[in-house]
Parts: sequence; structure tokens; C-alpha cells
Amino acid sequence: LQRMLSMAVEVDRSPTCSSRKIADDVFPFILNIPLRSQRETLLNTMESHLLRCRLLELLFQHSCDVPTTSSMSLDKILYFLSHSSVLPQFQDETATWQRWDEMLQYLSLLLMSYQSVKLAFPLAEHLRSSLSDRMDLIVQKAKPRLQDSDDISQLDIQLKMSDFISRMQEALGQPLPPQIQEKLFMLQ
Repeated sequence: LQRMLSMAVEVDRSPTCSSRKIADDVFPFILNIPLRSQRETLLNTMESHLLRCRLLELLFQHSCDVPTTSSMSLDKILYFLSHSSVLPQFQDETATWQRWDEMLQYLSLLLMSYQSVKLAFPLAEHLRSSLSDRMDLIVQKAKPRLQDSDDISQLDIQLKMSDFISRMQEALGQPLPPQIQEKLFMLQ
């Protein structure tokens, strides 16, 4: 399945459009996966970073009280950090800290997927080109070009992380478990 999804993204003339279409079709099924381990297995084994990035973006949009319409960027990941709640559709018998842990896991996965997409497709135009058209661009070894919304400062990161940690500690009402502290450090 993962190989087929990856090929479906790549064979289209526009990987961005095909990944959006596929993600829109797959997303409702992800919402119905009952166990965290199953959700993580699906997302971790996804071969297409572009598709995984789009699915995680949809997941966080779904968990925001006020979704954003901006394009995927580092700034948007910080927006999700500030505006996402624990993923309510997944709330089951797990402890509250485990739901926050899952959210942090997905934020880290989104960041890694986005970085992989940026490295694989250095210019945004690459994502609008077919695989055969991209070969020339890849051979030219085009360097990644940051969008304006990818230009975030260390201060932006620290402020958003502090706000996020405060929200999480307030929700948990206890010191952060070591697993969460480790994920926060890795994400930052």
C-alpha cells in the first residue's frame, strides 16, 4: 500500500496536487484508526514524505480551533504548536500526557517530513513538475530556497515552545513526564 501511494503521488504531472487529492481521501480513515500504535505505524511507514506531510498537516488543521490557510512552512508548524489541541478524536482510555506525547510525536514527524520534502524538492516549482521534468532540475543540483514563512528566528521558536509548555503543564496539572521533556527537546 505504501509503495502504491508513493507511486501515485509521483506519477501525476503535479505531485502537490496528487498528494492533496490522496491525502483528502485517506484522511477520514486515519481519524477512524482506534490505536495510536496503528496510526503511528501508518504514518511512520509512509514512503512519500510529501503525502505524509500533507496528512499530518490535515491532522493538525483538524485539531486547531482556528485553522490557517497559509501554505506549509516552518511558520505553519509553529502555528500548529500554538493552536493545536490534543487530538480529540483519538481520546480513549489513554492518559492525558500520552495524548500530548502523541501530538508532539506527530509535530516532530511533520517537521522531519517537511524538511525531507524541502531537500528532495529544493524549489517549490519542482512540486508542480512531473517526475520526468524534474530530472533536469535534480541533475542541476538546485539548492533549497526558503520561503518567507520559513524564515523564523530562534526567539520565535523559544516563545512558541514556552507558550506550548505552559499550556501543556496547565492541562496536565503536574510536572512533565520525562518522555514529554525528551520530545520537547528534540522538537525544539
